[in-house]
Amino acid sequence: MQERPFGRSTSPVPVPVIGLGTWQVFDVDPEDQPLVDAVVAAAVDGGTRLFDSSPMYGRAEEALSSALAGYPRDEVIVATKTWSQSQALAEARFDAQLAWFGGSIDLMQIHNLVGWRERLRWLERARADGRVRSIGATHYSPAAFDELETVMRTGRIDAIQVPLNPHEREVERRILPLAQELGLGVIAMRPLAEGVLAAIRPSPEQLAALGVASWPQALLKWTLSDPRVHVAIPATRDPAHAAANAAAGSSPLLDDDQRALVEQLAGVR
Repeated sequence: MQERPFGRSTSPVPVPVIGLGTWQVFDVDPEDQPLVDAVVAAAVDGGTRLFDSSPMYGRAEEALSSALAGYPRDEVIVATKTWSQSQALAEARFDAQLAWFGGSIDLMQIHNLVGWRERLRWLERARADGRVRSIGATHYSPAAFDELETVMRTGRIDAIQVPLNPHEREVERRILPLAQELGLGVIAMRPLAEGVLAAIRPSPEQLAALGVASWPQALLKWTLSDPRVHVAIPATRDPAHAAANAAAGSSPLLDDDQRALVEQLAGVR
């Protein structure tokens, strides 16, 4: 497992380069909790320590908290989000999040920049009193990157979460250079393009040239090989996939020629 300094908080969060996302996969009924438990166990056994969720993801936060209950709180990193149209709703959800995750959130992110000015003032107070360790901001759409850049330039956040994969590279132009300039942590969402890229079937010889056992590992290493990225968060509800994804964080990452091969295989011209 590799680690990179994450963000510029006075108490930087050390993160492994492979995390686990919960979008669309952990919003399960209570009777399906054993599957979530198995996915988290496989990820942790593989070296994953950062787990990302959001109120937007239905029951995902609650399911994740249950799955993490058997692990020491200081050995996992909880990155979740605030996503409410009003401050009152945001604070009510925060009370539930604190109860689920042991009284503190390692990285609280303003999801899709919803109400970011008011949320940021509130989260700074929560960071000051120790309920939040680091503050982040997220957005999935290039149409919002101007606003995300504005938030980044405030000097009041520690990290960003943005999409990055061979088909979604808009962040390479302005967002990643600015994050590097400002010393912000970077979480890459959608490293597998929400499964779109998973249908590609490279030959065994091509996988060998990339030094990986599978195509998803190649995609994850492609994202992580950008030195401005600290962690990628593939989502899965398959324990075997969670273990294989975690293994993608091991050295070596990809060199320029290998990244170019991944792009070629992904159909990037």
